[in-house]
Amino acid sequence: MPRLAYLGPEGTFTEEALRTLAPDAERLPCANVSAALDAARQGEADGAVVPLENSLEGGITTTLDELAWGRQLLIVAELLLPVEFSLLVRPGTRMRDIKRVFTHPAAITQCRGFTARELPEAVVVAAPSTAAAAQEVALPGSPYDAAIAARIAGDNYGLVELVANVGDRSDTVTRFVRVARPGPLPAPTGADRTSLVAFLSDDHPGALLEMLTEFSVRGVNLTRIESRPTGDGIGRYFFHFDLEGHVSDARVGEAVSGLHRVSSEVRFLGSYPRADGLTPQVKRGTSDSDFAEAASWLARIRAGQV
Repeated sequence: MPRLAYLGPEGTFTEEALRTLAPDAERLPCANVSAALDAARQGEADGAVVPLENSLEGGITTTLDELAWGRQLLIVAELLLPVEFSLLVRPGTRMRDIKRVFTHPAAITQCRGFTARELPEAVVVAAPSTAAAAQEVALPGSPYDAAIAARIAGDNYGLVELVANVGDRSDTVTRFVRVARPGPLPAPTGADRTSLVAFLSDDHPGALLEMLTEFSVRGVNLTRIESRPTGDGIGRYFFHFDLEGHVSDARVGEAVSGLHRVSSEVRFLGSYPRADGLTPQVKRGTSDSDFAEAASWLARIRAGQV
């Protein structure tokens, strides 16, 4: 039975994602994303489940940076989880009693319209996680009157749901990933995703275009690109890429190899099955057989068999 770390405490959306991805795994709640990933790196857990991307606010920056800079981990699976927030309070609390709300920064962003409209005088404070917010609100003498969290967090900590579905969008989805220490890659399924981090060799006109060209000329479609600062000064960035296909696909392998040639560093973050099951459209001339035929043709020329 694997032991998986996750953003705790009990009752977070991350725990729900873990239960779905690995229902039989032993669960190790951690205080934050960094701690969950460190538990996987140091062998305290066999892996970790962390949020990577949200359909409303984009990439989860802590996760993106940890995967780019920390000791290498590989993504081995992903999950798209619909996210519904509830306003949770201690029994007897009414809307007019709420002066301070505690919740995770992602929930602050995703519920901004609700809090502005329904709780215009309340102060909203950032918590380590939505479940940690519910846990704090449940404590006697807590300075917070309400938490925005998953309904299950209220059940866990003795809070009641005052308002359901307080998110500004009803179709919000968070993408969670399961990561593990480097090892054999998941086998290609035909509906896969590959994730990478690439660092510019130097900042010059067309530098990003050079990177993108490596994908474009081989018919590799990008599903996400996101820049993050290197910390070495204003204007210096590295890039997270998600792309269709598995690194064992000829077109993807060639693109990754080309990216390596034009970048100062490329960190491979994994090839794994896509949660949505979508298969890529392979352009003419970019299938595995096309690459194999071209390599055979070139070999004949080099052997003087024109």
